[in-house]
Amino acid sequence: MLFIQGLLIAFFLFASSVKMFGWVKAIFEPQLAFFHRYGLNRAAMFAVGVIEATGAVVMLVGMFTANPELSAMGASLITLTSIGAMFFHFRFDTWKDAIPSMVTLVLSLIIALPLLERLI
Repeated sequence: MLFIQGLLIAFFLFASSVKMFGWVKAIFEPQLAFFHRYGLNRAAMFAVGVIEATGAVVMLVGMFTANPELSAMGASLITLTSIGAMFFHFRFDTWKDAIPSMVTLVLSLIIALPLLERLI
């Protein structure tokens, strides 16, 4: 479980920083092109980056404080962004473009489901 959390945290801290700050042009420009194709602008891309970063940081705090509820809350934010990404990729792109979001959805659900089961 800690490995999955660490993987999600590292991936989304990196991915969100690219969306927010555009510091890796080779990744930022194609992602911005995706957003434009979806009818979304740079501000929407920044907002998605903020949500992803928030989820990753909340998971990180949950991991370091051994608080599974906090980790699950962060993973839930990642789950929502993954679902959103899948929606747009399936609607405007090919299913192959949705593969990363499908993987992050499954991994984030592994972290979030224990909390969701307690709530039900």
